Amino acid sequence: MKVLPRRRGAVLLNSALGVALVGAAALAYTTLDSGTGKAAGKTQVRTATVAKGTVLATVSGTGTLASPTDAAQDFTTGGKLTAVKVAVGDTVTKGQVLATVDTTAAQQQVDAAQSALTTAKANLTKAQAGVTTTTTQQIPGSSGNGSTGSGSTGGGSGGSGGGERGAGASSAPAPQATVPVPQTTTITTTKVDDAAVAQAQQQVATAQTNLANAQAALAGTTLTASVDGTVASIAGKVGDTMGGGTGSGTGSTKSTGSTSGAGAPSGFIVLTNPTGMQVTANFSELDSLKLKKGESATVALNAQSDNKLNATVLSVSSLPVSSGGSGGAAAVQYAATLQIAGDTSKLRTGLSATVSVVTGEADNALSLPTAALAGTGASRTATLVQPDGTGERVTVEVGVEGDTTVQVLSGLKEGDKVELATTSGTNGFPNGSFPGLNGGQGGQGGQGGRTGGGAGAGGVAGVGAAGGAGAGRGGSR
Repeated sequence: MKVLPRRRGAVLLNSALGVALVGAAALAYTTLDSGTGKAAGKTQVRTATVAKGTVLATVSGTGTLASPTDAAQDFTTGGKLTAVKVAVGDTVTKGQVLATVDTTAAQQQVDAAQSALTTAKANLTKAQAGVTTTTTQQIPGSSGNGSTGSGSTGGGSGGSGGGERGAGASSAPAPQATVPVPQTTTITTTKVDDAAVAQAQQQVATAQTNLANAQAALAGTTLTASVDGTVASIAGKVGDTMGGGTGSGTGSTKSTGSTSGAGAPSGFIVLTNPTGMQVTANFSELDSLKLKKGESATVALNAQSDNKLNATVLSVSSLPVSSGGSGGAAAVQYAATLQIAGDTSKLRTGLSATVSVVTGEADNALSLPTAALAGTGASRTATLVQPDGTGERVTVEVGVEGDTTVQVLSGLKEGDKVELATTSGTNGFPNGSFPGLNGGQGGQGGQGGRTGGGAGAGGVAGVGAAGGAGAGRGGSR
């Protein structure tokens, strides 16, 4: 290309200036890259100071509130509902009548059972009386002996005259013998059949049991409150047919309290009572092994996250409960029941809550962030930073391992500085490069201007102000 004489000076000037800018930019790049390389080779050391404080170890679970006195009230004897004597929201006391069903059938059963018992008792009396028999027997030795008399003859013979007189006399007739009459006695005997008595006694016992059951069924037609509380729900109206169940106590109420993890009870009438409110929460396998009766806890209601309630662990179930995990896998959990302290009158059954249980605590203890120690168990290691900046590896005995800090028992003292996890130096910038060091390449397209020299100058001009000036000149030509 032929250059006109009048522009030759300008071309030479621009060429010289471009060479100078390129040299300056290269020097600046070399200096910055060298500094960056050195900085990148260094490691930034972060430290933590051993200090006194409170180390807390906690585990968390989720659950719902329930009162141990919440109860579902159901009839033990079914029938047609004849009366409902309470309404939702009413406050009731234990033993108060809540509702009734028709008593006709139940009363008939009582009457029949009573009649059967009367008959059974009569049969028992008869069996115990036995069978009586009467016999007549002769008294031994009572036959007797009859006596007979005989005349006596004159004795002695005198002379012959006397002898004749005796021969001519007549003798008296002999008396007849008496027949003895035997003596007898009447004997009465009673025979009791033991087998018949035992059978009759069994019949009485059965009749008594049947009567007691019939009377309980009659009482079961009246539904009474098993606990003090507030009527939360009524599932029926007069005229409905109510089913019966098997109750306990007086037999007039089938009461079903809330169970672990089951939430509010359900029944014909449900009574709730916030007094003594508890929370049942599920914990992971690992966390549940750390739970013990008597440990303190904090309960946060999900609906009132700023309302913190104090609680104490009452029990930990040894039976697992499963909940859905990620990918459809079941995560095994264990339930714990905690007693809420303080006023619970404004709490409601079924409120969801997050529970945090303190499983370990060390007050006024030396502590360090967990990240400052390496290893596991009671004996760990740490890098102690000396005043001159050098590091020394030491063994540290630990106690309570908190959520973010660990209790130091030995190996370190208050005020010691311990090295934390290291990170590579980047001069504070994510990629370790000085801003604009490589970004200047973008100027090539922007300065694609008039001449090749201008573009080259602009390419490296992003390094500094001088380069930016040169880029401007190149682009303006």
